[in-house]
Amino acid sequence: MEKAKVYFTKEITKESLVKMYEILNNPLEGKVAVKISTGEMGGNNYLKPELIKDLVKKVAGTIVECNTAYAGNRNTTEAHEETIRAHGFYDIAQVDIMDRDGGMEIPVNGGEHLKNDLVGKNLANYDSMIMLSHFKGHAMGGFGGALKNMSIGVASSGGKTRIHTAGRVDEPNKLWDNLPEQDDFLESMAEADKAVMDYFKGNIVYINVMNNLSVDCDCDSNAEEPCMADIGILASLDPVALDEACLDLIYNSEDKGRNHMVERIERQNGRHIIEYAADVLKIGTRDYEIINVD
Repeated sequence: MEKAKVYFTKEITKESLVKMYEILNNPLEGKVAVKISTGEMGGNNYLKPELIKDLVKKVAGTIVECNTAYAGNRNTTEAHEETIRAHGFYDIAQVDIMDRDGGMEIPVNGGEHLKNDLVGKNLANYDSMIMLSHFKGHAMGGFGGALKNMSIGVASSGGKTRIHTAGRVDEPNKLWDNLPEQDDFLESMAEADKAVMDYFKGNIVYINVMNNLSVDCDCDSNAEEPCMADIGILASLDPVALDEACLDLIYNSEDKGRNHMVERIERQNGRHIIEYAADVLKIGTRDYEIINVD
């Protein structure tokens, strides 16, 4: 497999976000979903509406989300809508909670843990997707980037449970009693990624924003304060290469908070999702070249 192109800019602005989409030269057609994390109520590290609004407008996109599988302010459609409204996303675009009317199954070809991925039912309404991810740490996955956003983020509440339990159960109230080995969970995320990628047949672009770099996810209402300075925006047509490049920027950083982030990633064996996605599922490559964008 050829080296994947990963574009990078240090500039984190609404203008540079549009520029990074344009430089991928893969214009999305039809009805475009913009998948973000709208952030748990009380948190403050999620990608802000002011930053993303020009990109969403450029593609005439709909911001999409799915309900969570844990107790909080996004585990029902009503609570999730309230959180989305409080965070200002309804002020910039239409927002679709894709599993408001339930889920639908899409096949996982060649999966060891999952036979089908359970996604939000309304995914069927979209022709293409921008996977717009806030790159940060994560308590369960070690880190969250494009692969996490595409797997857990596109899954319905029950689908999130299925992934977290490596296919054991779909009922959120049974999640915590059915957690598998860590690597099985990470591999299940990668298998869900493959299902979504197969579903869209290449009509996805991937953008990671490396700002507000906390060791905790935006799903945590009490996330730690960022431990590293902002790094930039990266974009690619390959989600595996994109997340690998972001990890390399963390590991190679001289930022004093780098060790804290690395400890979180390694505690959860976070890089394994990339290894499995590339080496077993063949949905991307870890071999990339960075292309700096002025």
